Amino acid sequence: MIAFIRGEFVHKTPALVQVDVNGVGYELQISLNTFSKIQHLDRGILQTYFHVREDAQLLYGFFDVAEKEMFIQLISVSGVGASTARMMLSSMKPEEIASAIFHGNAKQLESIKGIGKKSAERIILELRDKVSKSLPETNISTLKNNTLEQDALNALVSLGIAKPAAEQALKKALMGNEGSGKVEEIIKKALKIL
Repeated sequence: MIAFIRGEFVHKTPALVQVDVNGVGYELQISLNTFSKIQHLDRGILQTYFHVREDAQLLYGFFDVAEKEMFIQLISVSGVGASTARMMLSSMKPEEIASAIFHGNAKQLESIKGIGKKSAERIILELRDKVSKSLPETNISTLKNNTLEQDALNALVSLGIAKPAAEQALKKALMGNEGSGKVEEIIKKALKIL
């Protein structure tokens, strides 16, 4: 397995980069996200993923580990190939894809070329748990790190309310009387708002 490549960027296009590593040229398939970060660099290091198919052996390059990990998670989903995963990473940043998956935002994923409704739903279904573990707490919740608020949010989500809607309702319910009340009262206020 080739984990990364460090060398001189000899030729760059939005879809691929050729890297000279001590006289050996490697061609890496890249996303627009990676291209935007390396387009002004002459040298650098790229994380890699070696993809073997029946008809080809391709090397994919990523500017950082987060993008590589998202690529690996995406291709683990049935029906999502390496080309589709690269297209997704060209359309959205890894953290944006993770957020869309975590919040169940199928419409946002459908806006990517090659992703239909069923594919978006399958990606969300198969990756939501994996993505929730990798997202930092600040991305998961816009609420303060208050356990009372967090408990109320968890309760609303467990009732089947979408997380973004639950967060908005909690913000409105807590306006004016922050830091007071019981979890049950906060949940009831939020439910009335919804």
